[in-house]
Amino acid sequence: MKKVINNPGDVVEEMLEGIMRAHHGSFQKVEGVNGIVKKELKDKVAVVTGGGSGHEPLFFGVVGDGLADGVAIGNVFAAPTPNTVQEVAKAVDSGKGVLFIYGNYAGDVLNFDMAAELLEFEDVQTTTVKVTDDVVSAPLERKEDRRGIAGDIFVIKVAGAAAEKGLSLEEVTAVSQKANEHTYSIGVALSPGTIPDSGEPTFTLADDEIELGMGIHGEPGMERTKLMPADELTNQLMEKLLDESQLTSDDEVSVLINGLGSTTLMELFIVNRKVAQILDEKGIGIHDIDVNNYCTTQEMGGFSISLLKLDDELKAYYDAPANAPYYKK
Repeated sequence: MKKVINNPGDVVEEMLEGIMRAHHGSFQKVEGVNGIVKKELKDKVAVVTGGGSGHEPLFFGVVGDGLADGVAIGNVFAAPTPNTVQEVAKAVDSGKGVLFIYGNYAGDVLNFDMAAELLEFEDVQTTTVKVTDDVVSAPLERKEDRRGIAGDIFVIKVAGAAAEKGLSLEEVTAVSQKANEHTYSIGVALSPGTIPDSGEPTFTLADDEIELGMGIHGEPGMERTKLMPADELTNQLMEKLLDESQLTSDDEVSVLINGLGSTTLMELFIVNRKVAQILDEKGIGIHDIDVNNYCTTQEMGGFSISLLKLDDELKAYYDAPANAPYYKK
């Protein structure tokens, strides 16, 4: 794969330098680590997110007002180091505690947990919400083992709004966990992304194959099958989501159609058309729809569908103002 890079080992640092030059009025870099925080911090619970590079605009793209206060950035598809998480948390802590939100992957869990232990010695209180929205990655009775994918966007949005309102750390954590429990996602892979420092694909698929439910790093899905028309594919994915979420005609949802890197907006809007038709046919209310590339895997082909089941509390936080480089409401 062709990449517009210099030395493969320098991609994260050079990317961060470019981010800072593009958004110097909004961000400040945390000294000594690959972390970014808001330039103007407030006296409230802080929300910190993070994960491996390669998923841009996640995670730096949701640092802003009403969203995350800081981000810890790892190497490509690798968790940020405990020291990075620790320094980012210290940079944003106002004394009211820090909530960590990240996708449920072993490396992230290990390193964020280690950072939380280190922060205890510095009197920084932390809590954690691990995003577990990928319905294919574990059965419902083991929902806590599921992966986090584009549902991160919904959970960070709710958490950021709750923190802006002045809620306590325990209250912000509780409503963020509620958002996670109400979020359901499924993806499909059409082609792999590549790792910049090796040029190797993250998985392989035949030209006429797709994998339903494959994870963003190439983790196994539920079925490898032949490419099919958009409506048929969307029907299969929505059938799984509706079965998992048990949505009824009394329910209302926000929808996110997320591109994984190289799938065009034209294709994503075609998928969105069918998702909306299915929800309308079921009598499920659509509160909001967002079609964009938020959680990518380099040039991976494919998309994911996320549904956030709303109640009055979650709707109020979802609708609260937010302003970040790649997410505005």
